[in-house]
Amino acid sequence: MKYAEVAVNSSIAQRRSFCYTIPSWLDIDIGYAVWVPFGSAILQGIVVKVSDIPSFEITKDIVGTVASSPLVSEIHIKLASWISSYYLAPLFDSIALMLPPGFEQRSITSYSMSPDFVDMSLLNGEQQKLVQYIQNKQETTLDELKTKLGKQKISQLTRQLLQLGIIQRNRRLSQVRVKPKLVRYLALKLKSADIKEVIHTLNQLRAYKQAAVVRFLAEQAQPVSIAEVKRSTECTASVINSLRDRDILAVVETQVRRDPLVEFNIIPTLVLNLTPMQEKAFKQISEGLERGERGKPSIFLLHGVTGSGKTELYLRAFDEVIKKGKRGICLVPEIALTPQMIERFAARFPGRIAVLHSDLSLGEQFDEWHRIREGNCDVVIGPRSALFAPQPDLGLIVIDEEHEWTYKQSDRSPRYHAREAALMLAKLTGAAVILGSATPDIETYYRAKQGVYRLIELAERITPGGLVSLPEVEIVDMREEIKAGNRNLFSTLLLTSMREVLARHEQIILFLNRRGTATIAECKKCGSIINCKHCSASMVYHASVSKLVCHRCRYTRSFPMSCPNCLENKFRLLGIGTQRVEEEVKRTFPEACILRWDRDAITGYRVYKELLDKFKNNEADILIGTQMVAKGLDLPGVTLSGVVSADTGLNIPDFRACERVFQLLCQVAGRSGRGFTKGKVVFQTYSPEHYAITTAASHDYALFYQKEISYRREFGYPPFSRLVRLIYSHKNADVCRTEMERVCRIIINERDRRGIPHLRLIGPSPAFTSRLHGYYRWQAIICGSDPVELLDDIIFPQGWIIDIDPVGVV
Repeated sequence: MKYAEVAVNSSIAQRRSFCYTIPSWLDIDIGYAVWVPFGSAILQGIVVKVSDIPSFEITKDIVGTVASSPLVSEIHIKLASWISSYYLAPLFDSIALMLPPGFEQRSITSYSMSPDFVDMSLLNGEQQKLVQYIQNKQETTLDELKTKLGKQKISQLTRQLLQLGIIQRNRRLSQVRVKPKLVRYLALKLKSADIKEVIHTLNQLRAYKQAAVVRFLAEQAQPVSIAEVKRSTECTASVINSLRDRDILAVVETQVRRDPLVEFNIIPTLVLNLTPMQEKAFKQISEGLERGERGKPSIFLLHGVTGSGKTELYLRAFDEVIKKGKRGICLVPEIALTPQMIERFAARFPGRIAVLHSDLSLGEQFDEWHRIREGNCDVVIGPRSALFAPQPDLGLIVIDEEHEWTYKQSDRSPRYHAREAALMLAKLTGAAVILGSATPDIETYYRAKQGVYRLIELAERITPGGLVSLPEVEIVDMREEIKAGNRNLFSTLLLTSMREVLARHEQIILFLNRRGTATIAECKKCGSIINCKHCSASMVYHASVSKLVCHRCRYTRSFPMSCPNCLENKFRLLGIGTQRVEEEVKRTFPEACILRWDRDAITGYRVYKELLDKFKNNEADILIGTQMVAKGLDLPGVTLSGVVSADTGLNIPDFRACERVFQLLCQVAGRSGRGFTKGKVVFQTYSPEHYAITTAASHDYALFYQKEISYRREFGYPPFSRLVRLIYSHKNADVCRTEMERVCRIIINERDRRGIPHLRLIGPSPAFTSRLHGYYRWQAIICGSDPVELLDDIIFPQGWIIDIDPVGVV
């Protein structure tokens, strides 16, 4: 007898697996998806271990398998177990990261009349009403009954009727969400010598359409899809059916791949020549690729200024790995950057690239996942989720723009960081890891300085015209602009620079990390601000739709006729967003073609690509956007980058706020001057002396790092400690505060009992956004060398979020 430890898809399961007996008729191993009894339901689970000895005295049998082969490799099971343990996340949620798209099915409970029931006269009114409903429907699902009669009532009534034997419970599986795409093709069943005779016979019978179809198919070298036949011959389905009935045609179903790259016009490119500095860097990477082994992977931090040719080194590294019979994964921080990376990689490795991200259709994701698992792709490209692609023979993982916060999944469990998960995957497989950035995460750079990672520096910028210096950055003190009487959004310097660039028919990027037209709508009389009714956030005015929008929960409302506090109809709009910048640019430069790139204007992966292609093809003069325009875009036509407000984000109560501002400013500055013409950058700010702004203006990462690491060391923040962010939310404000205080007392008592030194508890306090989606929120931050160990045995009920190593604390 064999037994399986199964991670069950249930919120009750949490980080545990459950022991089940493997029936003798089932051949199951690690990674199989199975159906198991769990309570009164049949749920999906994944086998994480198989043994000869049960871990529990009484076990139930596995009901069956979901698929005929394992869906998750043993290495990915180990990775998921690590994610579950490290991030205190449910085990099945962690494994679900590795499962094929559309995997989940649920067990549907339904009720029908029992064939043995005789008399309903003893039933009360509610029971008779339910029986009548089930009789009329013949079979009805539990969800339908809950909707009709309510959750609590239906539970009691169905239990009573089941005990009386009047109804019976049935279980079935929901439909599979996605399957391989099958296309019906037509082929002639005739010998070539008989075709003319058949066409002649059909024409004599006046079956002219049928004759046309036979003639068309006779001219084709391969079977043709039914859709193509209908389009080319203008025939109907009845024509095809008639030919099939005459045994003239054969219909063949063929599996067709849904290709997400079909819209790309890929032109193969030659390998570029490396500069001496790139040659030196690549030599170090090549040596590391040779020495990598399981348990001790080679990890590189490729710190290169913007435009230093990091991508070319990625391509060379993948080429080396592929020659050794291995494969790779390349992560990008945003779906918006995927088209640019795809074009570069597909041009170098034509036909051997796979793409995985959430903006693809479910069918495209399904086909790409299975294509990867079959070993048909050399490199997988995508955002953080692409890390868990079933790429066999993994030899290299590249994380481009490794400092980006988007590599951390913060909105749902498991709240993992793709960088840390990649390092663990590399340890399990022996793959090398390249972390690339012009502005590395402080903690990553600290590890490199400590020798944990191998640091490779690229200090030269490469353009089509050769090696050039980084663009000149000028800081404009907006306080002085106001003193001089300029109350425009744009300083005199920025306006003058924009006119010069447009006169030369070059391109401009304007960056502002705020969406909308105005960030605050305030009553002029009483000073009240229009806030979201669900969140503790002011509503942002969007002139394009004449609406107020909450950027936290997306609640939208019309602009009020009067102030809800004093009933006056006198409002002023304060603060600026990208829509306001767009309006001002259109007014100042009416002849310029303008594009806006933010979440309001761009929805979907293909829209990203269309906008990017339009700007790269010089069909627009000015690109206005939020942080999307700052991330890794290679736009040779841009010679001016303007930061409308460099202060945005500086005053957020988060110890990483300055780092985030510095990184964004450096990235925006790096978009300018990547072609033949030298670039220029303008920072507009009310804090011209702040070190995050001055060091970004001088492109001086080393100086910024020195200042930032001193501050972190003084206050004991990462990398000198680890953080855990605890958040509790509840619809009742008092309950929310009381529960957070209760758990904080437990944590303090446990810390004191264990005598753990240097463990700080910051809080409890209301979260920065103290109300979200109608729920009040309180938080506490645990800071110490190993805060996770303290939380391992504490039970957190529903409503709690435990974020290990958070990238933000507001």
